[in-house]
Amino acid sequence: MGNSGVDESILHLTLRELCKQLKEGSLTPASVLYSYMEKALEVTKELNCITDYLSESQAQVKELGESGIRGMLYGIPISIKDNLFYKGHDSTCGLSRFINKPEEEDSIIVQVLKKQGAIPFVKTNVPQSLLSYECSNPIFGSTANPYNGNRTSGGSSGGEGALIAGGGSILGFGSDIGGSIRFPASFCGICGFKPTANRLSKKGIKASVAGQKTLEVMIGPMARDVDSLALCMKALLCEDMFRLDPTVPPIPFKDEIYSNTKMLRIGYFESDGYWIPNPSMRRAIRETKQLLEEAGHTLIPFTPPKTYFAMNTIIIPGILADGGKKSVSQLVIINDTEFLYFGQVYSDEYMNQWKKQDLDVLLCPSLGPAFKFGYAGKLIAAASGMSIFNLLNYPAGIVPVSKVSEQDEEELKHYTGYNNDFWDRTFKKAVMGGVGLPLAVQCVALPWQDELCLYFMREVERLVCAKKGI
Repeated sequence: MGNSGVDESILHLTLRELCKQLKEGSLTPASVLYSYMEKALEVTKELNCITDYLSESQAQVKELGESGIRGMLYGIPISIKDNLFYKGHDSTCGLSRFINKPEEEDSIIVQVLKKQGAIPFVKTNVPQSLLSYECSNPIFGSTANPYNGNRTSGGSSGGEGALIAGGGSILGFGSDIGGSIRFPASFCGICGFKPTANRLSKKGIKASVAGQKTLEVMIGPMARDVDSLALCMKALLCEDMFRLDPTVPPIPFKDEIYSNTKMLRIGYFESDGYWIPNPSMRRAIRETKQLLEEAGHTLIPFTPPKTYFAMNTIIIPGILADGGKKSVSQLVIINDTEFLYFGQVYSDEYMNQWKKQDLDVLLCPSLGPAFKFGYAGKLIAAASGMSIFNLLNYPAGIVPVSKVSEQDEEELKHYTGYNNDFWDRTFKKAVMGGVGLPLAVQCVALPWQDELCLYFMREVERLVCAKKGI
């Protein structure tokens, strides 16, 4: 896809390289913005990932030049998910009732990004109500996967995943209540990070369902590489963030942890005991485990406790503020207080097992490859490996490590899951025919150890790139 308005040399720079050239003055914010604008238009014509153009971005470019202040993200164009507040623009959540109801102010995240010199320029597509990992709604339609137009980009931050993977944005922001950053990152072959809850401000995010406490929404960055995620987190964890939202603990980014080279004790598993991964997901874990072991890290088998209980008793009912009484009354009957109590009991059990094995981090499967359209709504159980870390409030990130092979596809023919029942057969159909699609792994750390999680992600990325000769 060529276009005279796109400077390909700009698009090929990493975030760190782009920041450096902008601050040195060898590139101007205007040239970078318009290159990404043109590329974003190309990408959305093909994938339908953008919902709104933020025309204020052009005035912001002019203001940046006049102010002379150069924050950590000076001149960087960024994309934001539909449900993040931007003054004067709708946050629809894919619901018609939120159309033509522009926000009165920017979210705290957007305010801090602007203070750091970043330029929000588009908003991106989401599923209706945000409660799906297929990106489609009646207002803006469906967003396609950049690797295969017949597959979903994931959700609920699916517009971000598609736009970044397609090259139309260098840095984006999504929200995650059950894997909503991590599904699109995994499906689209990019990196995504869900921080510990409240490490970043959540003020100025629209939710389609009020009152969710069992699984709370978290904002996080999405980008093409792990270092961009870390740079973004460092820029956000600043005095402006802590001043604008005093409920955010004033903990600056710990460079010394992210930049260290220590050998890690890494727990790992291929299945959480609730959902059996397909052959390509298993291979992604096994190959990553081998790379980490060869690099000197210690890998220890880990068995997640009682995932069946967590999913059926806490997570699935807890996604809805009323417990989904009409939808799940035949499955579970517990009240709101019990949601929180059982959640704490489960968190304690998981933590105790982690501590007993003296782990630093955890290597887990990431759902993939990208589903064909129409399957995500039938396979909420397949989200167990992602949503469990929202319940536990553990930072978690996605790193692409491979692509589906012909051998994976051949082995998939024999996949039966646990029971070869309707859900197992549906999962098989959802991912079948995925040769060449991205595969990822999920990296997890304990609460408030976000920098350690990012270091682990960077280490996985480094080893995978070295293996590929990149």
